Amino acid sequence: MILFPNAKINIGLNIVSKRVDGYHNLESIFYPIEIKDALEVIEADKLKFSSSGIAIPGNTEENLCLKAYHLLKNDFKDLPSINIHLHKHIPIGAGLGGGSSDASFFIKLLNQKFSLGLELFQMEYYASKLGSDCAFFIQNKPAYATEKGDQLRPVNLDLTDYFIVLVMPEVQVSTAEAYQGICASPSAVPLTELIKLPIEQWKLCIKNDFEPSVFSKYPSIATIKMQLYEAGALYASMSGSGSSVYGIFKQKLKFPQLEQKYKLFYL
Repeated sequence: MILFPNAKINIGLNIVSKRVDGYHNLESIFYPIEIKDALEVIEADKLKFSSSGIAIPGNTEENLCLKAYHLLKNDFKDLPSINIHLHKHIPIGAGLGGGSSDASFFIKLLNQKFSLGLELFQMEYYASKLGSDCAFFIQNKPAYATEKGDQLRPVNLDLTDYFIVLVMPEVQVSTAEAYQGICASPSAVPLTELIKLPIEQWKLCIKNDFEPSVFSKYPSIATIKMQLYEAGALYASMSGSGSSVYGIFKQKLKFPQLEQKYKLFYL
């Protein structure tokens, strides 16, 4: 059985306050986009994980799909051994939630393939144990995210009449790195109100708090954002903690000069 986990972008990202558990409370809009990995599961004699496509850094045993399997296995003892293959296409370290999406789609895949009978809220519960933004990908619809990014509320946002260009520079930004220099501050106006404004006005009031610290260390990312605005973007922003940058346009455009230097996705 195969599913295709998709990425997301952040429209606005405000770091609201520091939590007693060491994390931060935040406010963001999560919006799904059509950049996808491929995830396949087949029954096997023993548990095995393999991957192809973009190289996945770190210890294989730390992969969120394997962690999700063990999490479900604790409650579903009859869950059989499986071979997991992940073809990685969503850029890593790009603020697109690829690893979180893989984990949540894996939970959905196991639920379907082995008839576990889990409802949406139950799958969201398991997903939330794997990462702050994992639960978003269970329903995979535009959502207003608060607290650690794990408290989700549906939001009425449809960008299908626009065109999104996503630029992926050849750098990866870790979340810990992005948090350096962050000064938490509550938002004056919630994002749920700001996104009701015309998209042309978003650049005046919707911001990503990670941009100043990331742009200071990686000026090329700031340059990409500026180039998207110069090309006519209605709104442009770094996604999440970086390093990808997207622009929202009224019409389809091509960017041959950017294509010479970076990987681009036209959505």
